Amino acid sequence: MHDVGYRVFLVNKALSLGVNNFNAFNTYFDDTQTVIAIIEANDEAIEEFKNYVTSFRPKEASTENISFEDYRNTVPPIERLMQSFQMEQWGKGIPILLQISEKLDNNTSILKENTSILKDFKNETNENFGRLTDIMTKHDVDAQERIAYLTTEISGIKERLSRLESAIG
Repeated sequence: MHDVGYRVFLVNKALSLGVNNFNAFNTYFDDTQTVIAIIEANDEAIEEFKNYVTSFRPKEASTENISFEDYRNTVPPIERLMQSFQMEQWGKGIPILLQISEKLDNNTSILKENTSILKDFKNETNENFGRLTDIMTKHDVDAQERIAYLTTEISGIKERLSRLESAIG
């Protein structure tokens, strides 16, 4: 199974053994996902590596078969594999970062739109409060008490709207 960290698991073991030349790659062999590791090291390090890979595996990995063969070609420096990992991760990460950026742009647009709605609501509330004050002053004996109460309530609403507007905008 690919994308479970098997190659990183293998390279970390190679590094811990002081291996300088190592490569690991994903491929398919007879329609089966396969990880191939190539190691160049002294016999002791190779034996320890073999024992390790037959005894342990990454948490999500499923393995059907582990086999070992001699390899007679040049094995690249382990740093090249590590650089390859880095480029692979950039290849995966950049599209994700672009998607996040696009979503942030869309959300910023929505926030600006909502801020505009809040400003309109605030202005409309101010106008309605002014009209209500006029009506109550003309038609009610207890208008001053009610106006004071409503003024306090509306001030609280305005304050909460301002805080919300500041948080959004």
